[in-house]
Amino acid sequence: MPFQLDQLATFLAVLEEGTFDAAARRLQVTPSAVSQRIKALEIGAGRVLLQRTKPVQPTESGRILARLARQTTLLAEEAAAELGETAGADSASTSEIPIVINADSLATWALPPLAGLATEHGLRFDIHREDEQHSVELLRAGSAMAAVTAVAEPVQGCSVRRLGRMRYLLVAAPAYAERWLPDGLTVEHLARAPVLAFDHKDDLQDRYLRRRSRRRLRPPRHCVPSSAEFARAVALGMGWGLLPEHDARALLAAGSVITPEPGAYVDVVLFWQRWRLPSPALDRVSEAIVEAASVALR
Repeated sequence: MPFQLDQLATFLAVLEEGTFDAAARRLQVTPSAVSQRIKALEIGAGRVLLQRTKPVQPTESGRILARLARQTTLLAEEAAAELGETAGADSASTSEIPIVINADSLATWALPPLAGLATEHGLRFDIHREDEQHSVELLRAGSAMAAVTAVAEPVQGCSVRRLGRMRYLLVAAPAYAERWLPDGLTVEHLARAPVLAFDHKDDLQDRYLRRRSRRRLRPPRHCVPSSAEFARAVALGMGWGLLPEHDARALLAAGSVITPEPGAYVDVVLFWQRWRLPSPALDRVSEAIVEAASVALR
C-alpha cells in the first residue's frame, strides 16, 4: 500500500491541529484538498484512520500511520538538509521532535541538554510532560519519538537504554512533622498524616506507604501538579512528600524541611526509549540525554 509524502504530511497536520480546516490553514491548501488527501490515504490503507470528532482522533490503525508519518517527515527533512535544500546547517531538522519527559526530570536535569541541542543544531522540540510510569503510551500511539520512562520493556519499534536511578527523599516541614509525625514514620501516623502527590497518576508516595506498612493506607491527600509548587507545598506544611534529591537537599539546607526519619527514600529507575530510526537528530537527542543522565542520576 503506497503512501505519498503529501498525504502523510496532511494526516500529521490534521492530528496536530485537531481539525481539517486548521490543517488546511497550516498547509496553505483548501479544506477540500485536505479531505481528498485523507480520503486517498484511507483508501490506500483500506481502513478508517481518523475519528471525525472535535478534535479528530486517530483510530488504532491511524496511530500506526501517525508513527510512519512522523518518521517519514523527519527522514525526508534530514535528507533534504544533507542535499543542501534547506537554509543552512542550523536548519538540519525543521520539524518538531516530540518527546515525553516526566515532570521531575524536566525540572531538574533533562532541559539543559535539550536547550543545548536547540541552540547548537537548531532542533525543535514538542515536549510532553507525563508520569514516568505512563509515558510509553505516547510512544505506542505514535505521538512521541522518544521518552524518559520507568518502563524497561521496549515498546514495539523502539530501543531502550538505562539512564540511572532518580532518588526521592521523604521530607516534611518541621511544624508538620511535630504535629503529624511526632514519633517518626510509624504506620499509625502515616495512616492519618496528610500526604502530597503530584497528580492522580502519581503513585510514588503509595509505593513508599506499601513498602512501609505492607498494606494499603489511605491518608488524606493533596494533589499539586507542578514540581516547584509541589516542593513549596511540602515546605508550607500541607503534607509530607517525596522530593527529588536535588530539590530536597536544597530545602534541607535552608531549614525549610526535615527528614522525619533517616534513610526514608524511594529510587525510581529511569530508561530512555526511542524509535529505532536512522536519524541524526534522534541520535543527537539520545546522546545528550544519556550523557546528562550519567551526571545527574545515580
